[in-house]
Amino acid sequence: MIEIRIHGRGGQGAVTTGQIMAIAAFYDNKQSQTFPMFGVERSGAPVQAFARISDEKINIRSQVYNPDIVIVLDASLLETVDVTSGLKEKGTLIINTNKKTADLKIKGNFNTHTVDATSIALKIFGKPIVNTPMLGAFSKITKEISLKSLTKAIDETFLETKGKKIAELNKEVITAVYNQTK
Repeated sequence: MIEIRIHGRGGQGAVTTGQIMAIAAFYDNKQSQTFPMFGVERSGAPVQAFARISDEKINIRSQVYNPDIVIVLDASLLETVDVTSGLKEKGTLIINTNKKTADLKIKGNFNTHTVDATSIALKIFGKPIVNTPMLGAFSKITKEISLKSLTKAIDETFLETKGKKIAELNKEVITAVYNQTK
C-alpha cells in the first residue's frame, strides 16, 4: 500500500485531485481511498487531502501520517507548511514549481521532482488550474496509476458535471504534463 498526502490551498482542488486519483486506481484494478482534512479552511488557506492505493484491501481508516508520496500544488506552501513532515525517507515529493529541484531548500533524503504545471495549465486552460495537471506528473513519476485510467477517471468526474469541453481540456493537460515529466 502506498499513502499519499496532497498539499494545496483552498480552492485549488486538492480534494478533487485525491478523488480522481482514487477513481483511476480503481480502473487499474487497485483498491483505493481518498479523504480530505477539513477545518475552518477558506479560499487560499493551506489544505490537505489524502489517498491510499493498494493491490490488497485497505483496512486502515486514519489520516495519513507517514506518506510515501507528497504532492504540492502550490510551491508557496514550502515557506509556511512543513510539507515533508512524516514523509518516509527516500519518499517521493512532487512540487508544482518552475524552479529546479536544486534551487529548492528541501531538507531530507527524498526523491524530489519539480513540475511546472502552472505554465502548462495556463497554455491549455488559460487559467492556473494545477490539480489535474499534477495528476499527470504523479502518474508518470510513480507509475501507481496509468494514464489510460486517469483519462477514464477524468471523464467520470467531469463529463456529466462540467461537460465534454472541460473533460477534454483536463485530459489534454494531464497528457501534456505526463509527456513532459521526466
